Amino acid sequence: MFTKILIANRGEIACRIIATARRMGLRSVAVFSDADAQARHVALADEAVRIGPAPAAESYLRGEAIIEAALRTGAEAIHPGYGFLSENAGFAEAVQAAGLVFIGPPAGAIRAMGLKDAAKALMEQAGVPVVPGYHGADQDPERLASEAEAIGWPVLIKARAGGGGKGMRRVERPEDFREALDSARREAQAAFGDPACLVEKYVARPRHIEIQVFADAHGNAVHLFERDCSLQRRHQKVIEEAPAPGMPEDVRAAMGRAAVEAAKAIGYRGAGTVEFIADGSGPLRADGFWFMEMNTRLQVEHPVSEAITGLDFVELQLRVAAGEPLPFRQQDLRIDGHAFEARLYAEDVAKGFLPATGTLTRLALPGITEFTRGGIRIDSGVRQGDAIAPWYDPMIAKIVTHAPSRAEALNLLASALAGCRVAGVTTNLEFLSALARHPGFRAGEVDTGLIARDLALLTARPEMPPHVPALAALAALGLPKEPGADPWDRLAGWRAWGPAEEFVTLESGGDRLSLRVEHLGGGGFRVEGDRSCELTVTRDGEGLQVAAEDRRFRAETLVEAGKVLVWHDGLRHDFALPDPLAGAAGEAASGDSIVAPMPGLVSAVRTEVGAAVRRGDPLLVLEAMKMEHILTAPRDGIVAELLVAERDQVADGSLLLRLEAGDG
Repeated sequence: MFTKILIANRGEIACRIIATARRMGLRSVAVFSDADAQARHVALADEAVRIGPAPAAESYLRGEAIIEAALRTGAEAIHPGYGFLSENAGFAEAVQAAGLVFIGPPAGAIRAMGLKDAAKALMEQAGVPVVPGYHGADQDPERLASEAEAIGWPVLIKARAGGGGKGMRRVERPEDFREALDSARREAQAAFGDPACLVEKYVARPRHIEIQVFADAHGNAVHLFERDCSLQRRHQKVIEEAPAPGMPEDVRAAMGRAAVEAAKAIGYRGAGTVEFIADGSGPLRADGFWFMEMNTRLQVEHPVSEAITGLDFVELQLRVAAGEPLPFRQQDLRIDGHAFEARLYAEDVAKGFLPATGTLTRLALPGITEFTRGGIRIDSGVRQGDAIAPWYDPMIAKIVTHAPSRAEALNLLASALAGCRVAGVTTNLEFLSALARHPGFRAGEVDTGLIARDLALLTARPEMPPHVPALAALAALGLPKEPGADPWDRLAGWRAWGPAEEFVTLESGGDRLSLRVEHLGGGGFRVEGDRSCELTVTRDGEGLQVAAEDRRFRAETLVEAGKVLVWHDGLRHDFALPDPLAGAAGEAASGDSIVAPMPGLVSAVRTEVGAAVRRGDPLLVLEAMKMEHILTAPRDGIVAELLVAERDQVADGSLLLRLEAGDG
């Protein structure tokens, strides 16, 4: 076994690997960019080495710098995590050439599965079922369009390199094919340096089911059952679970055999995942699933499989890489209970899941923050006060729950999500909570189209109860006071001639709320506005204890940078504290302008000065975090000013285009 390993990654996966290394008595070396100098994974590691500036291309994708750091610190092996260089065959070869061990599969196996077209041809030869489609080398747009026509609409355009939903487009009609192909190619080039695409039949109600495999250098290969990753938005996973709901034993066995055969066909070693698309229009069946791709690395969602097997996959990776045989055979493995993983991201659901940036001014997560099994597990690479930067994936944490049954594990997930507190950045937390409560999902009726079909339901907010703005008003006034030794603290608002009154103005959802707060004594308040209420509020170490009418409940408030946040019943409510001296909103906030919703690169301009546009017309394409985001016209009008060109780098909030009145 090794004594020291280097982790060629960052964020939560680097922290995850460090936790297992520490438990096994191994020393760990972290690498970091300038943006990550104070990051959590750097603080956790025994040593850390700077490898370059913030952009990934100048740091975490610099294989030679990472190898040099390993040699300089005396590390014997390199763990690539996932993303970055984890599926780069050239990097794996360079690690080996430097006399180090690559904690992953052989370079030949990575290369065999690195391009989806070649991988599918190889799987066909191995007898693994594949989705009907065109996986050829001819990339002429006319050829691809004719192949799509022959396959039958709808089709799915997929980048042949990489994964994570990048370079993937669903096309319903032939007239939309060319634009979708161009967009997929641009995104694939930006993410993977390879614009080539393949075209496949789109399965109407698909389920995304993947099989975890492990193989060693002694000829042993097993599968560790399946994960269902069907809850996706924009082809990216949101909530994963293991095992898959409604999975018959014969289908599980058939998928497992196919996955193991796939691994054996390429001489695999270590942890890998074989992904299948399954027909979800009815019960799962042994002839109703097809190979999609193989991820030759540890998956983001591996914790749910660890939970149901009781195994530490990072430990297994380390032992296999050190030459040890797998400590079990297929017949030794059993499924124990059910597990879920929800990916908490900094992203704006209302803006089409656009990645968000900012500083985590508040971050409180339930459970613990290192590898363990049972109950609630949190895998995170950030802490309160850290920044979510535009250069990397905006994941905040993975919320993992495990229980004896699916219903219990899902209830535990909903409870864990309700206990999360995040401020400073926009997140998908409420969206995840709505998914955990979705009736169809709770019943096990899952497919990759569920989120798109029910997006309005999943993003709808219930009517705000009157005690929520009342709590916001109290927070804005600094009430109730913190308990202390000074008896005068308990007399806040006391007047000799009668109850004290204070006034607060808040803004919420475009509405201005004028609230009058009357002190009733003993922690009691009457708050009057459009809707009035009386409540008694006391502080404790975990927030607020509130009594309103015949209800008792917990809540939490936070005042920051001109805002008041109220957490109640699993939801976060935001209120603005308007500045009485502030003037009208500037041009960038008007319906006449398009501003950059995040830092990014203008990858396409779809209009010109003087062009007539209608509301919803695509005008600009912004590339950020290796994904394309289409910016559309906010109303009908004429393009009066175009302030950017293709390949321009823009900052968050930059004015990009201005409209003037006119007929679209």
